[in-house]
Amino acid sequence: MQIRSNEPSRFYYSAVTRTFRSLGSRNYRLFFTGQGVSLIGTWMQNVALNWLLFRITGSPFMLGAATFAGQIPIFLLAPVSGVIGDRFDRRKILIAVQCASMIQAFILAGITLAGFVQAWHLLLLTFFLGVINAFELPIRQALVFDLLDDKRDLPNAIALNSSLFNGSRLIGPAVAGLIVALAGEGVCFLINAVSYLASISAFIAMKIRNTSREKKESRVLADIKEGIRYAAESTPVKELLILIALISFFGLTFPVLLPVFASEVLHGDSHTFGFLVSSAGAGAFTATLYLASRNSIRGLGRIVNISLYALSAGFIIFSFSAILYLSMAALFVVGFTSIVVIASCNTILQTVVDESKRGRVMSLYVMAFTGTAPVGGLIAGSISEVAGAPVTLAACGLCCFAIAVLFTAMLPCVMRSSTSLSVNAGYKREPLHADIEKL
Repeated sequence: MQIRSNEPSRFYYSAVTRTFRSLGSRNYRLFFTGQGVSLIGTWMQNVALNWLLFRITGSPFMLGAATFAGQIPIFLLAPVSGVIGDRFDRRKILIAVQCASMIQAFILAGITLAGFVQAWHLLLLTFFLGVINAFELPIRQALVFDLLDDKRDLPNAIALNSSLFNGSRLIGPAVAGLIVALAGEGVCFLINAVSYLASISAFIAMKIRNTSREKKESRVLADIKEGIRYAAESTPVKELLILIALISFFGLTFPVLLPVFASEVLHGDSHTFGFLVSSAGAGAFTATLYLASRNSIRGLGRIVNISLYALSAGFIIFSFSAILYLSMAALFVVGFTSIVVIASCNTILQTVVDESKRGRVMSLYVMAFTGTAPVGGLIAGSISEVAGAPVTLAACGLCCFAIAVLFTAMLPCVMRSSTSLSVNAGYKREPLHADIEKL
């Protein structure tokens, strides 16, 4: 009897090929590489800035204020950026905003290394970066569709795009914790500034065909209203955006309180903070690889439903834990389930949305995902000042459980409406349509 020893290797080769199939598109491969380098620097800056602000002020409220300052511009300006993304060359816009982000990081590094940084400097520069991100995030989300040679790879590309963000969250905070301890926060800011060169170079090297947008005579405000009306009248789009907003408000503000847990609950230092952030990043990165390895979007609705219940359990366990390893395990669950929810909703939205309104819908997605977090972060920081960080996160966990119950009731309607909308989006004769029917 002959032993077919090459079958396992063929299986793993097939799994890897399926997971990373979007990298077969040259433009997406450039995007993936450039963003991978840049986002590691971004996470290093995020961790270093939060730790520096807490070290200067010792106030959980100030951490919430920084989150508010950095993300409220996204909530206010994202609708405008969505219209711009639907009208103009998305690649050129992203080159400009990446250059602006690099300038912000160099300024932050300069004042920190010079030794005269104050809390208001950090808040002001965080607000400036938030204005930049208001234009960068929705347009970057919408650009992914333009980068693919085979549009059926869109769900895989969205999952890999999420893996960039969360893979860098696994690496960046751990490196930042070490560098902060050895050389200070300013070096992290400087490394982030230099890392933007990778993404800028990648965008410049791209060659995207047919990126011209339809010339419109309508005003920006009219286009914004059209996008909002489209989302409000499309049942799956509306309900998924509501779900994302609720999860962002109650479930994605926990990073604001991690310095408090690291210092006051676990009695650690910047290394402990880095470990906590990296644990959530490890869970999120694992989730993106799981989503990328899936053959289709079938069953995503049910997976989102289960993940919501697991997310609430992770929060409650973490809130009462005083053991580092248990806290890290709970954050791994939080990171895994939260990214499954967010990335799956993103995938379903981009699959069913009309191409002419993609930029505007993704601006609403960014508003729901990022724009509601500053209010949640500010409230979480304020409640933590009075009731303590553990009680605050336990309450967030209970709210996530209530959201899971709500989505359980919404799921059948989302599944039916997604099938109908996918036909209008042009997927009637594509394999995606059959997959949507079994969300």
